[in-house]
Amino acid sequence: MIFDAHLDLAMNAMEWNRDLTLPLEEIRARERGLCDKPDRGHGTVCFPEMRREEIGLCVATQIARYVKPNSLLPGWLSPEQAWAQTQGQLAWYRAMEERGELASIRTRLDLTRHITLWDSPPDHAPIGYVLSLEGADSLVTLGHLQRAWANGLRAIGPAHYGPGIYAQGTDAKGGLGIRGRELLAEMDQLAMILDATHLCDESFWEAMDLFRGPVWASHSNCRTLVPHNRQLSDEHIKALAERGAVMGVTLDAWMLVPDWVRGKTTPVSSGLKLEWTVNHINHICQLTGDARHVGIGSDLDGGFGCEQTPQDVTSIADLQRLPALLRKRGFTGEAIKDVMRGNFIRFLEKALPA
Repeated sequence: MIFDAHLDLAMNAMEWNRDLTLPLEEIRARERGLCDKPDRGHGTVCFPEMRREEIGLCVATQIARYVKPNSLLPGWLSPEQAWAQTQGQLAWYRAMEERGELASIRTRLDLTRHITLWDSPPDHAPIGYVLSLEGADSLVTLGHLQRAWANGLRAIGPAHYGPGIYAQGTDAKGGLGIRGRELLAEMDQLAMILDATHLCDESFWEAMDLFRGPVWASHSNCRTLVPHNRQLSDEHIKALAERGAVMGVTLDAWMLVPDWVRGKTTPVSSGLKLEWTVNHINHICQLTGDARHVGIGSDLDGGFGCEQTPQDVTSIADLQRLPALLRKRGFTGEAIKDVMRGNFIRFLEKALPA
């Protein structure tokens, strides 16, 4: 079984209007001729493809950005609207649970039972998901955070792109501010997971100083290999490893290969293949001294499709080709298992409530 630490499943269902219970070919066929999203007809994720290659456990997101009226980023114009959007996404997750497609992983016991099920899965085993919030701006108050925890939310990335209410994200600058510090304190009280992904450098270091609970970076690559503030620097990687974090390597093309130009560079023109993912995995291993702090956080269909993935990735099922590529690079069997699922599972065995 593979563990994928970052999938925007509900966003694709609710905003992209994709029925993820359908075969991938049918989802693509339904989008033929549509141009409202840049990745129409190029999606890579659906439940049948996940089951086909045993991607049986993931971190699945709620995501709804609040933006001020003068912002150039897309988003909702009030935190209340953003909250309502995340609650619609939560309703979709619940509907998929009722249908038997998904299973909510809230506790260590849930995790243990799910792994046992997938050791010898039935024909239509539910895919387990840990619920995470990408960008905290939809939390109108800390009371909303407590309600979200009760509804199964277990991890939060305080920022996404741009400036935020609680932290500053990709392409922004600055620290957490009063509300961000209050958020982290409440997350500590609830024993939630802090997702360091998307935090700008100032907010990252302040969060690492203040937060006492478990930390991971669900979908982040290496700044040394592809320079950009969205990526983790070597100093970030070492600090995260010291905290026992696991970092999920993503398959978004511009984060794998340098000098990617959106709308111009293609997977073929850049020569990008899945094996480039191993470069980032290996870099984290070399910095941390072993393979215990890296996993997969594919971010597949996170606003992009196979037009912006390695050229030999057309489906999330292609993740199952990574073990052979890791073996070719010299990774042992145990290290490969750690990267593909073991590290994130061990992390959750400690971080989730009993």
